[in-house]
Amino acid sequence: MRIYLYLLAGITSALIGWNIGQFFLTDLKIIKIFPFPEIILFPCITISLAIGMILNEIFISNPTRVSLCFKKATKPILIALGLSIVMGLVSGGLSSILLLPSLKTPPVLVRVLGWLLIGLAVGLAEGLSWRWQTIEAGDSSRFWQRLKTSVLGATLASLLAAILFELFRNGITASPVKNLEDPIGFSLLGLLLGLTFSLTNSPSYMTALRAGAGFEYTTDMEENYEDEDLDFQTKEEKEEIKDQVKNTSYPRINNPVLKFVSRMEGTRIEEGLSIGLPSSRKVDKLNIGSADDADIYLPYLPLNVATLKLEPRQTLLIPTPKYFKYIYINGKRITSSMPVVLKHNNLVAFTTCDDPESNHEKKTYRFIYYNRFLDPEA
Repeated sequence: MRIYLYLLAGITSALIGWNIGQFFLTDLKIIKIFPFPEIILFPCITISLAIGMILNEIFISNPTRVSLCFKKATKPILIALGLSIVMGLVSGGLSSILLLPSLKTPPVLVRVLGWLLIGLAVGLAEGLSWRWQTIEAGDSSRFWQRLKTSVLGATLASLLAAILFELFRNGITASPVKNLEDPIGFSLLGLLLGLTFSLTNSPSYMTALRAGAGFEYTTDMEENYEDEDLDFQTKEEKEEIKDQVKNTSYPRINNPVLKFVSRMEGTRIEEGLSIGLPSSRKVDKLNIGSADDADIYLPYLPLNVATLKLEPRQTLLIPTPKYFKYIYINGKRITSSMPVVLKHNNLVAFTTCDDPESNHEKKTYRFIYYNRFLDPEA
């Protein structure tokens, strides 16, 4: 469904931009007083494609929160608008200059160059505006990676669209089709841009575990620390003992490649923080449990209650066979140690007690698995 929405958004945005350009050129008869249609048409198409792609990504990631989407889209749209106007005018102006009879530039090269600049503008607008779409972009390395991916992907897509359009244009002879070659060509451009962004912005491109209920309280060791009779200890010794307790008893991330999405320092897991999961190229699995070297350390659980297997397009939760009863997915305890494919918004809970009917106190840690935007509202 996601890829179809991107394709539809790309085609629709391109046609809207083309029709707006035609409105200015023909209905308002600007073409009669300003014989450079590219300067009008290219900015309209660039603006429409950039805004269409941005809105599509925001609404797909938050499909049930329309008011939040409009609020979140304000700055990205303004950025896309300004950048698209500048780049659209540059591409249109350059194309108009190169098409002057005195320069004798091959029209095919001019069209390819113009489309390349349109794709570059759309990629820049999508990549730069992403900074205001998600807290994930607070990681500068992640932001630059996303920007480079968007620009490169959009540029290559526009180049491919230009080449295919020229092949199509040279192969048609029927007059009715000839009259529609421009909207067909820009629809192809929108389609390939939509396809590109559906892949570069795919939900599995970046994943996270957001800490939920269960991380808002300190552990028993920390809660009872002040009640200990430590009068015989010096102040320095008390602080040293307290630091040792803190360093071993609270939930934390240990893996050096793990970090929180919204902040770049610290290891303690607290409610509301999202743990950004690395790509499978860096790490292929993460251990969860109470072992000192566990990648995600959760006190009082078994040493290794489960493993997260990171694959290029999905994340698998693999329970340790002996402890699968300690794990709940969306409120239901799993019934076997078979790997579970995690999906967006899955609630994953780990409990220190495998008997839900037990009366003795138990500790439960809850995570929300995210694979798009990583925002608390996503």
